[in-house]
Amino acid sequence: MALFEGCGTALITPFKNGEIDYPALDNLVESQIAAGIDALIAAGTTGEPATMTWEEHLNVIRRVVDVAHGRVPVIAGTGSNCTREAVEAARMSKQFGADAQLVVTPYYNKTSQEGLIAHFHAIADAATLPVIVYNVPSRTGLNMGPEALADICKHPNIIGVKEASSDVSQAMEKMRLVGEDADFYSGNDDIAVPMICCGYKGVISVVSNVLPKETTEMAHLALEGKNKEASALQLKLLPLINALFCETSPIPCKAAMAALNMCEDELRLPLVPMQQRNRPRLFQAMKDLGLQICVN
Repeated sequence: MALFEGCGTALITPFKNGEIDYPALDNLVESQIAAGIDALIAAGTTGEPATMTWEEHLNVIRRVVDVAHGRVPVIAGTGSNCTREAVEAARMSKQFGADAQLVVTPYYNKTSQEGLIAHFHAIADAATLPVIVYNVPSRTGLNMGPEALADICKHPNIIGVKEASSDVSQAMEKMRLVGEDADFYSGNDDIAVPMICCGYKGVISVVSNVLPKETTEMAHLALEGKNKEASALQLKLLPLINALFCETSPIPCKAAMAALNMCEDELRLPLVPMQQRNRPRLFQAMKDLGLQICVN
């Protein structure tokens, strides 16, 4: 049985005056659950863990688990380019009560396909939390090939794959080789419905920070085989999805959430707030979807 089906939100991490804004994070979690979201991802890429200390990183995971209080699965972002570090983050996340871990492929130092297999097997062998493998070549500079993924997913503690590659043909080959060994989730909001129609269990989403109810509805319509309705909603959301990725994510998402008074428009360097020239596009897309926004 899949950990979740439908939409899991890759949560932003609100900041205020350089620190984590825990009241805003609490409010975000509550609003997501109230909107019917199926899962929450804490300290994933969208949550800016690269600029957090490990103490902050783990505190965010613990806070999301505490506020969610078992109402939806919480998936902890534990990925690192240091295998031992990822294992320790998973151990702590299990203590907090997280339900699974999202583990990105090692970045910067990169590795071979054999190294990827060894990395994920070592994490899975620790048997702390079920693992969702996260492949996002545009971020890491490293693509996990179908054969390596199939090998990794034979491990019983590997339960899922978040595939965020634009190579749909390769994604399909991965599904073919992995078979029933793991569930797949789209890491790309813009092709969530097509991938669910091909057998994915859902989407791990950025746009659902902004529109949790609608994104969840879109995923469930696709899962129910209501392809016409799901596709119509996918197309309706597409201008907002594209605007949310016109600069490096989560820069536009922070701007959107600030316009909804959900957080400050604050990131940590080297990320900077959204460029003024791109804001009209984002805000117009939000208005076109009926969102009431407040911008200076």
